Amino acid sequence: MKTRLLAREHFLPIPAANGNTASGAFALFSNTTGADNTAIGDVALEANTTGASNIAIGVAALATNTSGSSNTAIGFDALLSNTIGEFNTVIGWSALNANTIGSHNTATGVGALSSNVGASFNTANGNGALMSVVANNNNTATGYLALGNSTGSNNTALGAFAGSNVITANNVICIGANLGGADTSNTCFIGNIFGVTSSGGAAVFINSAGQLGTATSSRRFKEDIKPMNKASEALFALEPVTFRYKKEIDSAGTSQFGLVAEQVEEINPDLVVRDKNGKPYSVRYDQVNAMVLNEFLKEHRKTQKLEATVAQQQKQIDALTAGLQKVSAQLEASRSAPQVADSDY
Repeated sequence: MKTRLLAREHFLPIPAANGNTASGAFALFSNTTGADNTAIGDVALEANTTGASNIAIGVAALATNTSGSSNTAIGFDALLSNTIGEFNTVIGWSALNANTIGSHNTATGVGALSSNVGASFNTANGNGALMSVVANNNNTATGYLALGNSTGSNNTALGAFAGSNVITANNVICIGANLGGADTSNTCFIGNIFGVTSSGGAAVFINSAGQLGTATSSRRFKEDIKPMNKASEALFALEPVTFRYKKEIDSAGTSQFGLVAEQVEEINPDLVVRDKNGKPYSVRYDQVNAMVLNEFLKEHRKTQKLEATVAQQQKQIDALTAGLQKVSAQLEASRSAPQVADSDY
């Protein structure tokens, strides 16, 4: 039977458990039936009793874990407070060191997720990343102090200091170093786009599923091509309006110009963008522009035809004028010619 030397120099029998490796003072000291654990470092996995398949490398790594399993903790105080949390992966000094019951977290970097107690499914890569999260789930932060002040859920930040302004908001995306974002839920911030010109490119659109893409105009992507003809005449029934967005959308209340999607839907449903529930959300202004072009070309052709008619009529008028001028000249010449009187002498 295995024995371990205590501080009092007494020997304590340790129940057999398969596949365990312990190196360091009091490493795996309390283990009873936990199997396949590796503890390297003073008091590493010291409190573990039934937890299995844990790896603790570093002084006090997973020191208070009791029954949590499948955790990996590498670094001083890594996962120090974990008791029953499972499937956590930690690399870094004091990373996830306050976690007790949170599971499926990944923390890489000094102090990463260091305040987390019971949250799960968080990923923090970078010193201080997500270090303020306590009980909120599903956050992903990569970069030095990324989302370092956040206590929200379902947030994503990429870049050093990314998401630094996100405090309690949820569902925020910040991509770009030093891009702080805002503490407003359901928002997205991407750096190095505003103010940067991309000449010769294509406009980017987004659908209700959040997919980004561009519109294609090449014939090879199209079928059932035919002239627009009178379809664009729906434009004449549209009612452009001025408006201001509600305060929660635009606190500045900037005056806007555009159309109302519900009114456009009544005229031509194909001109409306819909949300996930099928309700009118916006107007396909790019399609409206194509219809405006069609109407312009129709009027342009009418104008060209009218100009051609006018030009032809002008030619006829010029010809008549020239003929009249010729006749007038002949008459004038006949009036001014000398008259010779007949004489019998």
